[in-house]
Amino acid sequence: MKVEQLLQQVDHRQDELVNLLMKLIEFQTPAPPARNTEQAQQFVAQFLDERGFAIDKWDVYPGDPNVVAVRKGTQSRQYNSLIVNGHIDVAEVNENEEWEADPFTPIVRDGIVIGRGAADMKGGLAGALFAIQLLHEAGVDLPGDLTLQSVIGEEVGEAGTLECCKRGYTADFALVVDSSNLQILGQGGVITGWITVKSKQTHHDATRKSMIHAGGKLFAASAIEKMMKIIQGLQDLEKHWAVMKSYPGYEPGTNTINPAVIEGGRHAAFIADECRIWITVHFYPNETHEQIIKEVEEHILYVAASDPWLRENPPTFEWGGSSMIIDRGEIFPALEIDPTHLAVQTLVSAHESTLHEEAKIGVSPSVTDGGWFGDAGIPAAIYGPGELKYAHSINEQISINQLVQYTKVLLKFIYKWTHTKK
Repeated sequence: MKVEQLLQQVDHRQDELVNLLMKLIEFQTPAPPARNTEQAQQFVAQFLDERGFAIDKWDVYPGDPNVVAVRKGTQSRQYNSLIVNGHIDVAEVNENEEWEADPFTPIVRDGIVIGRGAADMKGGLAGALFAIQLLHEAGVDLPGDLTLQSVIGEEVGEAGTLECCKRGYTADFALVVDSSNLQILGQGGVITGWITVKSKQTHHDATRKSMIHAGGKLFAASAIEKMMKIIQGLQDLEKHWAVMKSYPGYEPGTNTINPAVIEGGRHAAFIADECRIWITVHFYPNETHEQIIKEVEEHILYVAASDPWLRENPPTFEWGGSSMIIDRGEIFPALEIDPTHLAVQTLVSAHESTLHEEAKIGVSPSVTDGGWFGDAGIPAAIYGPGELKYAHSINEQISINQLVQYTKVLLKFIYKWTHTKK
């Protein structure tokens, strides 16, 4: 069966595609709380096992397994390999959110599917699984290797994709099928960090007069008040970056430093001896989180050096983390895509020849697991159905027409890329 005939199958059998998406939505996999993807991942593993894939399923956390399914090509050494990657976890749902119905009981109406994860990103996973199903049913043997990764933890920085890279999975190209509104995207990066100001001594509240008035002779300070200087320093650095840095596709000042959470003090009878601030830093695709850490620390230590007390009690830093749930931290490396890369050109061709519209190459305002592929030296891009404005939203939804279009483009891309010689 020719590829064009398979694309027609997507149109004719779109009800099956929608039913597959609805089945995925029905698995309740919000993170937080997480630790709830076992059944969903077992479904994905069985689906791919029945279609000739070798399955590797392992717990990243108890109740949260990754699934990596590999279909070896008939001429693996000569033809390009592909990873198709998506996350099975979805954004959290609060009890007071006013959905039309239960978020995990999907609704189909007016050409859309409503349900948690419809846009972010079970739509992308459903399209990938259905494309694989059609290739299998048609008896298509791909010359290059095809790998599908259904990973956990993306919503809370637990980086199931990083665990796949650590396990040795690689390919000539990786496609992250997260929400991109059918645009081919790279991304900036994000890193969170804690900055701590801590006194070496504790002081009674009644001693405050001696540390703030002339002649008091008590060399001490409130860690909360000293943190104000740190915050001002972060704002100055943020403004400096906005003036001095830029990246095509991003509005100036997209590289931000957000003081997200502040914690400090013991209780009212103490001078605050410790204060911690949790920051979120967004950086550009051509930067690394290591570089950003160095810039922030150097600047803040200069700020501290200008203050007599902070000079003696310099701030300390903790960066990143492997889980927003466990250690309150995360890293999303940036992903810079090369528009001239043969796989990107192949994807552009698949998009344009299928949808008869110009493919858009750009940068995502958000972050995905795609950066982990770039970090591992695997060329990658983000391309999936669903609009970002619906991700994480009440009555999250996806257009059925766009889901069908995406599935057709993905099917053609899988076929063409794995039929391209290395």
